[in-house]
Amino acid sequence: MGMEQIIVAFESPKSCDRVREIVENSGTASCIVCRSAAEVKRTVNKQRVSTVVCGFKLPDESAEDLFADLPSSCAMLMVAVQNLLDLCQTDDIFKLASPVSRGDLTASVRMLLQLGHRLEKFARPQRSGEEQAIIKEAKVLLMERHGMSEEQAHRFLQKKSMNSGAKMVQTAKLVLGGQ
Repeated sequence: MGMEQIIVAFESPKSCDRVREIVENSGTASCIVCRSAAEVKRTVNKQRVSTVVCGFKLPDESAEDLFADLPSSCAMLMVAVQNLLDLCQTDDIFKLASPVSRGDLTASVRMLLQLGHRLEKFARPQRSGEEQAIIKEAKVLLMERHGMSEEQAHRFLQKKSMNSGAKMVQTAKLVLGGQ
């Protein structure tokens, strides 16, 4: 996996260039420059980018409105003068007052990229309690009937699921069905 990508979106081309230059020269991430909120949304959907660095507003809408339309795994860092940051009502948007120092900007982007990795783990669909119970029951059966350890039973179910392209819970039901 090469360098991580972030989106940089500001109304002013000068701000875009400055932020991109700081982030890329520090080796933090490579930047995809977007000129509008619509472009940011298209890019996020296409490339699964976890971090957007932007100004208070873009030509077509405010950063807050844009943030509301982004997937929950996507973090936003708003870079703007303090009095504009004070107008932002959304607590989930990270804020950095400009003029911004290189160190603050790169540290914030690094933090958000790390956060993105953690969020991605949580955003994956979780198994329901019922599904977990079925899988556990199948493991117990394998352990009792075939003298497997819990780990071996888990691996057996995992491997069978992967080989058949089925979900683990479906494989567990087949194991239980064949008692």
